[in-house]
Amino acid sequence: MKYDLSAIMSRAWAIFRKGGLAFAEALHRAWQNAAAIAAAKAAAGIAEDCKTWAEWKVAGYEVIHGSKALFRAVLIWASHGDGKTYTASFFGASQVQPIEA
Repeated sequence: MKYDLSAIMSRAWAIFRKGGLAFAEALHRAWQNAAAIAAAKAAAGIAEDCKTWAEWKVAGYEVIHGSKALFRAVLIWASHGDGKTYTASFFGASQVQPIEA
């Protein structure tokens, strides 16, 4: 399986800048997230490009109203140390449209 190393490193820096963790731990969490997302995507049998709602928005797209997430993944970087599980919903490229200006 191939991973987007640039995206993993960017995520690690974002986690690190959020504060409270050493960079090594931030990088470890970024790798764990990449693996969790890849495993959830493979388990759902999804081949298309998938991102969270927020990631699509940053890319200039909006999720079409009424679309259901293709899969969900537990993300460790979202943990607040409260013992709760945080999941992210992922939408495919076929479920988005460009944001109208």
